[in-house]
Amino acid sequence: MQINNMIQSYRQIGYRIFESIDKITILHKIALCLFFAILTGIMAQIRIYLPITPIPITGQVFSVLLSATILGGYYGSLSQAIYLSLGAFGIPWFNGGIGGLSVITGLTGGYLIGFIPAVFIVGLLTRKFLYLRSLHFQLSLMMVGVFVIYVFGAIQVAFILKIGISEAIRLAVLPFIAVDLIKAILVAGISSSIMPR
Repeated sequence: MQINNMIQSYRQIGYRIFESIDKITILHKIALCLFFAILTGIMAQIRIYLPITPIPITGQVFSVLLSATILGGYYGSLSQAIYLSLGAFGIPWFNGGIGGLSVITGLTGGYLIGFIPAVFIVGLLTRKFLYLRSLHFQLSLMMVGVFVIYVFGAIQVAFILKIGISEAIRLAVLPFIAVDLIKAILVAGISSSIMPR
């Protein structure tokens, strides 16, 4: 009984957060966008290199998907556009603590560009259709978002390394599926439990 009360309290807090986000001013929403841009920059510094690919595992996908559910499609994608734009202008919050346009045009730039449409799709669908806020639909949406990021990432890797799409998938997609699935499950669990239905 006590556990049920704790779950209900947690959900009530989540519902209040969502109600307050919907009611705040545009300036406050832009401040939230900046917060999620900073969070994405922080998560970019979590990096693990694998021997089978030159592309590191980072924590960015977690914050990217979370921005979609908390901010929705428009403001969520704005948060990632801010992240990319300020990083391109030199703020050192890309992977490895670097900035500059060369990162966007480099090996991992496709993933970064893919953050924007991924967040837009996940956030827009989550806000528009209430039934998509349940856990299994949220998990499906998160995987759609991850897939969009992979598409952009693999295309740029293939272009830069001058390799075929199958080789690009081997280097730019397959090594990350298990870790990104865990991130998607975590975000889906958070979002489905706090979003009003």
